[in-house]
Amino acid sequence: MSKRKRIVTVLMILFLLWGCASEKKQEEKAEAPEEMKEVSYVLNSVHEVDGRQGIACEGDYYWVSGSATLTKYDKDFNVVAENSDPFKGYELEVNHIGDIDVYNNELYLGVEHFMDGVGSNIQVAVYDGDTLELKRVFPFNSETGQLECSGIAVDPDHKIVFMCSWIDHVSSSYLYMYSLEDGSYLGKMHMTPYPQWLQGVAYFNGNLYVTCDDGDAEDDLPDHMYKVTVSEDCKTADITKEKVFDDVTRQGEIEGLTFDKERNQLLLLYNRGARIILGMPSGFYEGYVREIHEVFVYDMK
Repeated sequence: MSKRKRIVTVLMILFLLWGCASEKKQEEKAEAPEEMKEVSYVLNSVHEVDGRQGIACEGDYYWVSGSATLTKYDKDFNVVAENSDPFKGYELEVNHIGDIDVYNNELYLGVEHFMDGVGSNIQVAVYDGDTLELKRVFPFNSETGQLECSGIAVDPDHKIVFMCSWIDHVSSSYLYMYSLEDGSYLGKMHMTPYPQWLQGVAYFNGNLYVTCDDGDAEDDLPDHMYKVTVSEDCKTADITKEKVFDDVTRQGEIEGLTFDKERNQLLLLYNRGARIILGMPSGFYEGYVREIHEVFVYDMK
């Protein structure tokens, strides 16, 4: 074979190999796992609710928490049940509920005494999903460094209850883990880069998501949701920005979140109208005489 023919043959082989590799990459890209695909969040509807803290979804119902209330809704946002005095039965003084979650018709609440940005008497409390009454309380581990509880999430796949903290950059850089089965403390998971001013946490399709009050309503800057990718040993997690909430009615204070698996929707609780200082309402913005609590429903595509 002549030198020229050998060169042509080599070039043809290289071309064929490049084509096969390119085709394989295209196939791999087309078959990317669902959790690797980018999700778009399209605003579907907005609903005013009674409660400024958190939201949970299971089956045919939504549950909304106020700082000191629990309300159950059907999926047309009609009230099904209410509890305006949810702190009966506690041994320690509590006055505040954060974001909530639901599993097997039981509500999981992070309950505490909260005043002027300081949390104490933190507890994981479980309520009946129908009566909205307290059923039992997990023992809290005071050695964890958790200074407040702004939200709670149930991971039924790994049988873990996660708690997040709003206050202090050290405390809020971790998610705190308790056993779903017996309530025992399992440890804390460090998030990097750590998010600030965590307000809610939720588990959906193998990942955790947190909402952060990291935008400044005074400057009309939006808040964010972040995706939490957990390591295999549950000791660390990587944080990536998932959504910027620049489509809310007015910039205010982001709160809890949940996912409707049946409808493939994200539900976000958002407050507007009140100025928030050290986690407490302090007066109103121009044009408002009360704080408005709204659930923003997003279709996930």
